[in-house]
Formats: sequence, C-alpha cells, structure tokens
Amino acid sequence: MAIRLIAGLGNPGPEYENTRHNAGFLALDIVAQELGARYWKNESGALVAHVKHGDNELLLAKPQAFMNTSGGPLSKLASHYGIAPEELLVIHDDMDLEPGTIRVKVGGGHGGHNGLKSIHAKLQGNAYTRVRVGTGHPPGRKPVTDYVLQAPRGEELEEFEHAVALAADATLCILEHGATKAMNTYN
Repeated sequence: MAIRLIAGLGNPGPEYENTRHNAGFLALDIVAQELGARYWKNESGALVAHVKHGDNELLLAKPQAFMNTSGGPLSKLASHYGIAPEELLVIHDDMDLEPGTIRVKVGGGHGGHNGLKSIHAKLQGNAYTRVRVGTGHPPGRKPVTDYVLQAPRGEELEEFEHAVALAADATLCILEHGATKAMNTYN
C-alpha cells in the first residue's frame, strides 16, 4: 500500500525549533523541499502541505498539538482524507538509537515514545511506517525532558543534522521503492 501521509513529529513554536524532539519536523522540512512543497496551511490541527508524487497526492503534516498529543491531528487528517494506518509514515526522534543513526520500521510498539503512544491510541493500531532518528540517552542524571527539548551542540549537532538528513533520504526511498528497500539500505 502506498504512503499517502507523511508526518514529522515535534513541538510547535520557535523555542523548540532545533531541539532533539523536533527531529521529525526538521526531516520533513527537507522532504518537503525535495518534493516541491511551497505552501503550508493549518488543517485539522496540523501544518499541512499537499504535494504531487507521481500520479498521487501526498500530504505532509506537522501536528501543531504538542508531541504527546500528536495522534489527534493525525487521526483527523487520516479520517478526513480516508487514509489507512498502513498509508501513514511517521518521522520521529528516538532515544534508544545512537546519535547520528536512523532506523526504518513498519509496525511494532511505541517504545515509550509519547508521540507514538498518542498515535497508537488515536489510530487504534500500529500498522504505520516509522523513520526513527537517533538522539541517544541523556548523559548522567540529566532529565529526559530537558535533554530532548534542548538543541544539540558541537559534535552532537553534526551527528543530529546527519541523522535528520538520513531520515529525509530514507523517507524519499520509502516513497520511491518501499519500506523493505529502505530498511535494507538504512538499517
């Protein structure tokens, strides 16, 4: 089944723009540029761009609810456009992956990620494709929230930007060749 909706997860607002938690927004911006998106509009609680991919219309979405409630806007979009969970691709940060790495996955659990928990609950399933952007775990006893809502610096920033670019490339690969090819190439 072809992907019809690509969602990048993050938090709205300038204070979160370049944080680890906004890896999904950042990767989706690269994908949007590659696909020629020129206009974003508010729709169903998300910033949405409509682009053509081959003969198909593709929706790009950045939910404007905070990360923990991302499922609401995505389920509204999916319902409005008749998009099945299998036609959804979600790009998100993942602390269980090393910084600078990505993984492509179809289905599975939410791994404690609050954005994915929300999507699972609202879509009542997990059959969507994910592109996971590695951020690593916080150092020492630093609280997780502080870590993911902070912009990486120095070498960490280079790794983060590399992973975001890889996530965009993997997303484009999924659109062109399917998830299996992307998993074989990027995992």
